[in-house]
Amino acid sequence: MLEDPESAPISPAERSLLAFVRSVNGRSFELRDDEVRAVQSAGWSDEAIYDAVTVSALFNFYNRWCDATGVSAMSEEAHRESGKRLARFGYAA
Repeated sequence: MLEDPESAPISPAERSLLAFVRSVNGRSFELRDDEVRAVQSAGWSDEAIYDAVTVSALFNFYNRWCDATGVSAMSEEAHRESGKRLARFGYAA
């Protein structure tokens, strides 16, 4: 999926949304109405498109914030433990 989203075993609708998110990440200042309409035509609601843009923008922000402030990446083991904790308790615990 991460290496080649074009051939990944996902639905055409998911492929359409990921292509849109790639455009959001790489050239948000050039997005056109027809690109949004293509995602809508693939079956995504305006709310889902808004959520995808928001998540993409937040991850861009977080990555830049971490880079600029020197926050280091978690180790593989820390990610595993975090995943276990989230699976058991969720985000609200």
